[in-house]
Amino acid sequence: MQDKIRLPIELGQAIQRARKEGRLKATDIAARSGRARNVLYRLERGDDITVASLLDILRAMDLTIRLERLGMPTLEEVAQRFGQDEDDDAS
Repeated sequence: MQDKIRLPIELGQAIQRARKEGRLKATDIAARSGRARNVLYRLERGDDITVASLLDILRAMDLTIRLERLGMPTLEEVAQRFGQDEDDDAS
């Protein structure tokens, strides 16, 4: 997984994608993390949760976070973020 995560919803989508690709059940992650299943669902929606809950869930999924310099977004990332295609003409 090499997603560039800049927003809470992007983090949630990446975690949900990893859960589904790994065929992990939410109930199993909840049990392994010691957190309620609702916390996982809130995380996947991009809602606020505690850092401790985030780390517990990541650990339960055998995932980790790596920090790196933000840098400038690519044109593709800007287009995705603002919902425009690169080929759209400015009106």
